[in-house]
Amino acid sequence: MSQTTLESPADLLRFQLRTAMTMEDDSLAALGELEQAARSQEVKKMFRHHADETREQIENLRKVFQLLDIPESTAASPSTKGIAKQAESLIARSAPELRDQVTLSSALGNEHYEISAYRSLILATRAQGAADAATLLSANLDQETHTSEELIKKLEELAG
Repeated sequence: MSQTTLESPADLLRFQLRTAMTMEDDSLAALGELEQAARSQEVKKMFRHHADETREQIENLRKVFQLLDIPESTAASPSTKGIAKQAESLIARSAPELRDQVTLSSALGNEHYEISAYRSLILATRAQGAADAATLLSANLDQETHTSEELIKKLEELAG
């Protein structure tokens, strides 16, 4: 289901939902790479935990597609691809002793993008009167916000 022109708020919502699915798929892949690049077991564990949450978020997105009676699909997400490329570049040029900070910083950038994506989706679903969909998206937003706070806390610890 590809649409080149978005002509209504419903079109925009469908497109944003499709890009959110890609965003979470990209995030799941990136979390595996960040876990591998991290040095400390604590940071690796944080990435594994967030990967589990990401799987829950993907399931919530699937439910939102069903609630809105939209066929589940994806759409390109150049932003998440760019964030992943930036992370890869930073990891490649960082000294091993900086890897935890670099991976956490990279994850934080992705979290903030996801937070803004979910806020937009929540507004759109509420405007369409889809309260159940907005509730599922709000659960995802809450997880993303919590993860962002955890990343910041750990970065503050490492920065000393």
